[in-house]
Amino acid sequence: MKHRLAILDDYQDVASGFADWAALEAQGITVTTFRKPFASPEALVSALAGITIVIAMRERTVFPREVLEQLPALKLLVTTGMANAAIDTGAAADLGITVCGTPGSPAAAPELTWGLLLALARHLPAEERSLRAGTWQSTVGFELAGKTLGIVGLGKIGRRMAGYGKAFGMDVVAWSQNLTAEAAASAGARLVSKEELFRAADVATLHLRLSARSENVVDEPELRLLGPEGLLVNTARGPLVNQDALVRALNGGWIRGAALDVFDQEPLQAGHPLLTAPNTVLSPHLGYVTTESYRQFYGGAFEDVTAWLAGSPVRTITA
Repeated sequence: MKHRLAILDDYQDVASGFADWAALEAQGITVTTFRKPFASPEALVSALAGITIVIAMRERTVFPREVLEQLPALKLLVTTGMANAAIDTGAAADLGITVCGTPGSPAAAPELTWGLLLALARHLPAEERSLRAGTWQSTVGFELAGKTLGIVGLGKIGRRMAGYGKAFGMDVVAWSQNLTAEAAASAGARLVSKEELFRAADVATLHLRLSARSENVVDEPELRLLGPEGLLVNTARGPLVNQDALVRALNGGWIRGAALDVFDQEPLQAGHPLLTAPNTVLSPHLGYVTTESYRQFYGGAFEDVTAWLAGSPVRTITA
């Protein structure tokens, strides 16, 4: 069988440099790269007609059952990373589509998170714009030492954030639905309730996996508790925060500011109210966008494809 492979959402046009796709083409496999997001599910289905192998970059493209059912040729769907909420893995299993994942970089997301936090605390984007416009110093930032860092979700990324907070001399508290005091202590944090976290935190940072249980885990009550001096940082998933409430909080001065790498809809559309909300530092979902991370993602995807072609799939993801 002649296979056709599609690499999706290669925004920076760099996928070709991170794996030996030419080796697959030498086996007669056609490799097609798509750089831009698809405008609609219909456009996605049309573009992938006859494609047997798809490599998806994180959750940039959504694969619900109704899309997968319209792709009868699809046999292998590879996602970068080992979890992807945008893929209906149950539907894939029903339709005989193998889903595989890849390794990833454990440092990429927490490093970006800390960079956004520092940029927000010291007003770096505003000061850079001001400097380029000819103004010398226009804001007053604040130090992290002695402040309280509240971590919502103490998994692999959250634990690294706890270490960063400790290194900066911060008091670290944490909460998630199933977190225990022992697990929090092992990461250098104190377990508190969600309400206590948002009341005490000078900076609240989110590191939960998105699910029905975690959607809107931060809403108006949490933002009110965070208070006029508190900062919110979200590099996990946009829907963890009620973005309507967040826009009201920023415009109304309920909180000091927000640093965001993720949004309800991505790419963020022109005219979105967060683009004009005050006291924000925004980045276009760069948490995993590093050379080291892409080397893991695309290198792992290449391994997944070659293993599947050999009849022995690796890193399979089931419903």
